[in-house]
Amino acid sequence: MERYLKHQEIIEKTKRISGSYALDQGFFDDIIDQLLNSELESEDVILEGLQRLLQEVDHEIGRMEHFADLTASCFKGCDFCCYFPIVLSKMEAKMMFQSIKNFSEDRKQAIYDHWDRYYEKYAKTLKQALAMDHSADDTKLAYKKLNLPCPMLDPETQACMAYEVRPIPCRTYLNYSDPKVCAEQHLPQEPTSYEFLYNHYFEAINELVQVLYENGEDVVVDYPSDVWSYDYLPAWIEKWREGIWDEL
Repeated sequence: MERYLKHQEIIEKTKRISGSYALDQGFFDDIIDQLLNSELESEDVILEGLQRLLQEVDHEIGRMEHFADLTASCFKGCDFCCYFPIVLSKMEAKMMFQSIKNFSEDRKQAIYDHWDRYYEKYAKTLKQALAMDHSADDTKLAYKKLNLPCPMLDPETQACMAYEVRPIPCRTYLNYSDPKVCAEQHLPQEPTSYEFLYNHYFEAINELVQVLYENGEDVVVDYPSDVWSYDYLPAWIEKWREGIWDEL
């Protein structure tokens, strides 16, 4: 029978990370240098940069887990964290949607068809959710209690429909204890959030876009204003569906 870590054990191991682990920003910097020195078009540089920097967040968490001897108990098909509010910048939303536009035709259409059903089915709940202040301390729990799934969650497979470009909040929330704590509570104390990685990732993606912008390249986004505008992922998708993509 598998033994899961208790809450105090998780606290001790994550303390070891915060106290002794040295994060190497060079991993992120190397990705930026490689892309800026490539022969890719500016849009491809940005979209590949988004995906590679998000993957580097995954890799960094893996290195920290190895350092602290942690193994996540998360598993494919568990969609607990897909009911949390996902907040991201307008810049990231545009990059994500542009990435989706470059998916295969069948995959892209499946997402668009899913959104049609999603925004019809959850119209009332979405109105409640999107009216919440995403910067307020009590919003996370209140939003979770609405049982509103992420618009990227496939209701049949419980998998993300844009997994490789899912936002950083989806990557940094992990459970190392019994999965039941997620199944039985809206906001359990056991899971760990590596929110400090946001800064490393965001500085890198901002640097990439900034360099291209200053070089006069087409950077896909309205820089720098898009960097500082934040909203819920369902709100950005709703605006895109309303035909105001160019105005986002």
